Amino acid sequence: MGELLRTTGLHRQFRLGDTVVRAVDGIDLSVAEGEFVSIMGPSGCGKSTLLYLLGGLDRPTGGEIHLAGRRADRLSRTGWARLRRRQIGFVFQTFNLVENLTVLQNVQLQGMLGGRPGGRAAARRRSAALLEQLGVGDKARALPAVLSGGQRQRVAIARALMNEPPLLLADEPTGNLDSATTTDVLGLLRRFHAGGQTVVVVTHDPRVATTAAQRLLAMRDGRVVDDVRLDGGTGTARALHDLIES
Repeated sequence: MGELLRTTGLHRQFRLGDTVVRAVDGIDLSVAEGEFVSIMGPSGCGKSTLLYLLGGLDRPTGGEIHLAGRRADRLSRTGWARLRRRQIGFVFQTFNLVENLTVLQNVQLQGMLGGRPGGRAAARRRSAALLEQLGVGDKARALPAVLSGGQRQRVAIARALMNEPPLLLADEPTGNLDSATTTDVLGLLRRFHAGGQTVVVVTHDPRVATTAAQRLLAMRDGRVVDDVRLDGGTGTARALHDLIES
């Protein structure tokens, strides 16, 4: 597998009064094509900030980001937007659906913005197929407000996958879901990963690592303090135990 994503000396600092907060403090990271990586750590450790930097939703104060062999941290806001439309799918904890558009339109819009070939008709077909694949095809004409949390997250995943991006970033995708729905959503992520999708997930839920991820990054105080390969068995349990106890 080739390298899809790389950061070198990545920093994100900001001022809080007279204090300099190092939300991301010199992270070197490499993610290969087809990997499923989870990022865990206590609240405030910088894991969501790191994910937002990787997706161009925040700007680093130092360091480099390379995606698919292209240096991305120097891109303008417009350049990042263009890159994100084709190269990155983003799944948010709060779904971020457009409430006055139907489910189908929410997904279709992503395809139109990404300039998928075939125009509106092709985007509509792709959207409908994804919604069926994710088990919410019968909700295509509904507005997001009538959906359950799990259904809304399925729509958000469909939207993120609309343009077949090589990289899927997910920020606490199960944070607002009950246990049963969490299991369903993790199963969906695992299924797409098995099909070749590269996935990076920020989470506080150990189930992401035990049921889906191949690799666990533990963060503390803006830094990656451990990088563990997971085997789904005793190695996974031991890694999670060490993380919780540290």
